[in-house]
Amino acid sequence: GPPEARRSYLNVPSILATCDLTGADAIHPGYGFLSENAEFADIVEAHGLVFIGPKPKHIRAMGNKANARRIALDGALECVPGTEGAVEDLTKARAEARRIGYPVLIKASAGGGGRGMKLVANEEELEARLLVARAEAASAFGDSAVYLEKFLERPRHIEVQILADSQGRVLHLGERDCTLQRRHQKVLEECPSPVIDAAVREQVGAAAVAAAGMIGYLGAGTIEFLYEHGRFYFIEMNTRVQVEHPITEEVYGVDIVREQIRIAAGERLEFRQEDLQPQGHAIECRINAEDPVTFVPSPGRIDQYHAPGGPGVRIDSAVYQGYTVPPFYDSLIAKLIVRGQDRKESLSRLDRALEETVIAGIRTTVPLFQDLVRWEPFLRGEIDNRSLESWLLNRSGAS
Repeated sequence: GPPEARRSYLNVPSILATCDLTGADAIHPGYGFLSENAEFADIVEAHGLVFIGPKPKHIRAMGNKANARRIALDGALECVPGTEGAVEDLTKARAEARRIGYPVLIKASAGGGGRGMKLVANEEELEARLLVARAEAASAFGDSAVYLEKFLERPRHIEVQILADSQGRVLHLGERDCTLQRRHQKVLEECPSPVIDAAVREQVGAAAVAAAGMIGYLGAGTIEFLYEHGRFYFIEMNTRVQVEHPITEEVYGVDIVREQIRIAAGERLEFRQEDLQPQGHAIECRINAEDPVTFVPSPGRIDQYHAPGGPGVRIDSAVYQGYTVPPFYDSLIAKLIVRGQDRKESLSRLDRALEETVIAGIRTTVPLFQDLVRWEPFLRGEIDNRSLESWLLNRSGAS
């Protein structure tokens, strides 16, 4: 279809018609917008097809961030101090912000990815930023509801991969460290986290499994935490496969998408929790068609393309020499995944793979990652959720 989202890749009648024409009996929604759309999952099931993902009730339960906080608290997960539900007016927002303590974050109840999120340093900023956050949330998600959350100073972003079958077996595949972010969007992820040991991994993994089991979850999902001073604070659950799932696959030897399909077919998970032990270290870089300094999108024709190879190197991409990157969609064009026996070897392989990568004709973020693999705080693992933006700001000022 044409570039407009609802006339092409979000065109539900067209998707259903395609299933009918091809004889498909199941739909995998990927990790795009429809993957966490409960109404779409309802429609798929109503047409006698299998939705390869959780049940619509799970998408609804965890898709609303304020509601997900209540479920997490019921499941004994610790949450970042915040409101128990949406804040309806300025008076309540002021009272809750004083109770929580400034600075606070205003967050959209119905979505994520940084849309509808605003940092409020003091009460004088609250009213204006509340209005902007609600407007952004309504525009992005069709729901203006927002809630408040305490702003943590130096957290890391840690997420736990969950798989659950229809026979009641719920397992975790360790954690991914997604701390390197720009504007609340993940840039580079690694598995396992360089700051999590085996005992802590088992602790947070067991907590995530218990929370998923409490709601009878089905399929693949990710429970996300902020980690600071040895404590995990639940922030949200993504009821889908994640963009960064390949690094978990590389370290745990499990094809997560295959397991999604098997679970949707009613099959039982073939492994037990004790079988799932991390082997080695993996890192993923999200290569975008963007200027590596200004991050301005760079659509256009790829004149030359050479993917890196060799031991421990994987690239997930659909681009090729002569391909034209359109200006209408997300700028992600490739995921570069490397695996080594340990983090040091993984970083070395990433450095080499980036040097081998050729994507000419458009600008990409490959040079950004080439700088990152030489950035000392990252190499030492001494970063938090805001380190990358600070580094980028200093780098821009220096140039």
